[in-house]
Amino acid sequence: MIKVYDGDTCTVDIDLGLGTWVKGEKIRLSRINAPEIRGDERKKGLASRDALRELIYGKDILLQTIKDKKGKYGRYIGEIWIQHNDSKINISDWLVSNNYAVYRDY
Repeated sequence: MIKVYDGDTCTVDIDLGLGTWVKGEKIRLSRINAPEIRGDERKKGLASRDALRELIYGKDILLQTIKDKKGKYGRYIGEIWIQHNDSKINISDWLVSNNYAVYRDY
């Protein structure tokens, strides 16, 4: 199961192997910032959310967490890849390349 909240936050079920699952884990995509779905950025935020949803919904994803503990909003920070033909696509990089998000300044 995958739910997409906005262009850089989703909820996933994680298969840890050997029949062990973590259900409903919130993930914040690493390195990027997408427009908010509320306020002045709403139109762009909804487009970003819809793009992320289209990319990952109903698909097997590869998730790599960056930190092994939750951040201040109760989410793990992570990178997501999907298989496309013979290669893997990094979702964060795809969203930036297609103007749905920007790289974050740290």
